[in-house]
Amino acid sequence: MPSVSSSIPTMQSLKRVRTRHFQTAKEQGSKFTGLTSYDQLTAQIFDAAGIDFLLVGDSAGNNVLGYETTLPVTVDELIPLTRAVAGAVKRAFVVADMPFGSYETGALEALHTAVRFMKETGAHAVKLEGGVRSADQIRRIVDAGIPVMAHIGFTPQSEHGLGGHIIQGRGEGAEQLLADAHAVEDAGAFAVVMEMVPADIAKRVTAELRIPTIGVGAGPDVDGQLLVWTDWAGLTTGRIPRFVKQYADLRGILTDAATAFKADVQGGAFPTEEQSF
Repeated sequence: MPSVSSSIPTMQSLKRVRTRHFQTAKEQGSKFTGLTSYDQLTAQIFDAAGIDFLLVGDSAGNNVLGYETTLPVTVDELIPLTRAVAGAVKRAFVVADMPFGSYETGALEALHTAVRFMKETGAHAVKLEGGVRSADQIRRIVDAGIPVMAHIGFTPQSEHGLGGHIIQGRGEGAEQLLADAHAVEDAGAFAVVMEMVPADIAKRVTAELRIPTIGVGAGPDVDGQLLVWTDWAGLTTGRIPRFVKQYADLRGILTDAATAFKADVQGGAFPTEEQSF
């Protein structure tokens, strides 16, 4: 007779990932994965590869919309991107990022933004930044029946207030990070992203919280890992965060392909009779 644990489906065997499956993964000690996605094609690829959740991040500002930071990104800009990703996946859990200025003034504004994402995109959850300061917003959204993924540590929307890309949770900051983690859990978040925090404090938070933790530069002792896909695929130019492992050089591949295409056209090698009607 199979044991109870063996009867629990693994993340890889799921036909559709739900919030409860992240909790089960934490309890089983099974790591899960997340990537950003902003379009139908990458969403289909990552979904087929078995990535467990896709975040339609406000990092689209840097990677799609041509902004220097995430701050200018609006809800209206993220909604069509989120709709494209949510409509493309069959298994992955899709999280919509709530951009700067769409929840800071209070719980009612936060709920309005979250409702828009859920009604207009088909996303399965929303994400917002901030720990103690965002607890009321998280609670209001969760009370309305909308799952929330929290985000603490380095929060890009607060980049200027934090003084730039600075590691959070060091020294006296560790207690604030712990307070933020417990605040979002108590408010009802189903998971929490920790970005750019020391591995030892991330490990402590993971041990203390009941909900799953997701690392973005938070070391190996968290429950899941999340990366911006253009970083690890080698498309991003300029500074690459030190916590990113690059798995491909798509910029080089596409550059070579575009160069070869231009040469073929100019040299008369394309199109041939086979590519003509």
